Amino acid sequence: MPVTEDGHRPAKLHGPRRRRGGASWLPQPATGSAALVTGASSGLGAELTRSLAARGHDLVLVARRRDRLDALARSLSGHGVQVHAVSCDLTEPDARKSLAAAVAELGLDISVLCNNAGAAIAGEFVAYRAERQVAVLRLNLEATVDLCGYFVPPMVRRGSGAVLNVGSLFSWAPAPRLATYAASKAAVYAFTEALHTELRPHGVAVTALCPGTMPTEFMTHAGLAEALRRMPSSALDDPRAVAEHGIRALERNRRVTLPSARDRSTVAVLRRLPHRATLGLLHRWPLLPHGGDGDVPDGNGDTAAAGMPTRRPVT
Repeated sequence: MPVTEDGHRPAKLHGPRRRRGGASWLPQPATGSAALVTGASSGLGAELTRSLAARGHDLVLVARRRDRLDALARSLSGHGVQVHAVSCDLTEPDARKSLAAAVAELGLDISVLCNNAGAAIAGEFVAYRAERQVAVLRLNLEATVDLCGYFVPPMVRRGSGAVLNVGSLFSWAPAPRLATYAASKAAVYAFTEALHTELRPHGVAVTALCPGTMPTEFMTHAGLAEALRRMPSSALDDPRAVAEHGIRALERNRRVTLPSARDRSTVAVLRRLPHRATLGLLHRWPLLPHGGDGDVPDGNGDTAAAGMPTRRPVT
């Protein structure tokens, strides 16, 4: 039986895909407004900026690597939009506050917010220092909630706006050896569903975009380069297609969207498997490393693990 974009069976009755009259939920480009995209320097974030620029939106690009942002800004100039690059470490609350201040100083209203920045640490939880795991939560979850706190209330006051929060297929499944990442994406998914329900009456669209694995730098930074190398191309989502799918879903104010039939089928299976079976399968998944091998840098030039205990044989 076919499943919908959020992994459910299709309902007999469907609500309107767009506002009355067929209007898109995505605000129209306007002078003094812009779309803000985090994690914009590469991968899915860069593709989201291209999809928005093609629709005529001025942009605020946010990431840590200023050189990458500047290069992307130059490449987007052909769309005839204004592009502002802001270097920001979104794991730091003061940096997020400074980002909001920088946007205000530019005189911009954020009409579209794309919370795309994310990180993961592949390996067993005890293989890495706790502060590194907490940093994943700060970037994936805390920054998403915080930036919504800065930019969503003005959208509500204007009666118009759109928020795209990037989740994952792991939003539906606790993942041994990706425990913190999966937990953060489950929380982003739950937060987005609730926010969608709260903000719809105020004219603000909120969508959770939950792709599968994409061949981007994210995988290398997470210590999953070898896993990516071993995965067939047919098992991967294309970042450009995912970005366009996400923006189109936001135009329709979909509560949650899965970019491909493969992703929708995966979530449908995850919903039906006994929880214990899902955990067992993911724990034995050979593509996930056990960690502690120094493959994942901690951001301070130190790749030493926190001290991986001797593993007991699986029985």
